[in-house]
Amino acid sequence: MRQKGEQRGQIMGTLFTMLLFLVFVMCALFTVLAGGKVYENIGGRMADNYTGSVALQYIANKVRQGDQAGMVRVIEVENTPVLELSQQFDERYYISWIYYYDGSIRELFTQKDSGLELADGIEILECEGLFFEQQGQLLTVETTGESGGRLLLSLRSAGGMP
Repeated sequence: MRQKGEQRGQIMGTLFTMLLFLVFVMCALFTVLAGGKVYENIGGRMADNYTGSVALQYIANKVRQGDQAGMVRVIEVENTPVLELSQQFDERYYISWIYYYDGSIRELFTQKDSGLELADGIEILECEGLFFEQQGQLLTVETTGESGGRLLLSLRSAGGMP
């Protein structure tokens, strides 16, 4: 009789140990799955923030580099708002256009009156939309979409284009 009781105790101890191990494995599995989902969400948010902030900072740096009297302006080309940055090198005028075209922000650097079009620009960054507005010396740059943002730049230089 004693042997049956001892055997039953050993079986119960073994079952309890296995059940405890199973609970531990299940908790570890759920922790890994939850951590993976959190990592995926963080990665998605970082990608969205990257797109929005990098686009605005890129444009801000370009404007700061080209901020000379009358050399920064917003124009419309092919019904698209375009930020035009003008420069003069050796008696020749060059322009940089920054604009939204075909799902991305693009830039076109060319000699003035070269005949190049928006489709000829180099893709800089994928984006959902980009808009410019200029009121005097205040330039507003806005990206649209989930990662969209808005930037206000005060142009330091004023005056007409030479």
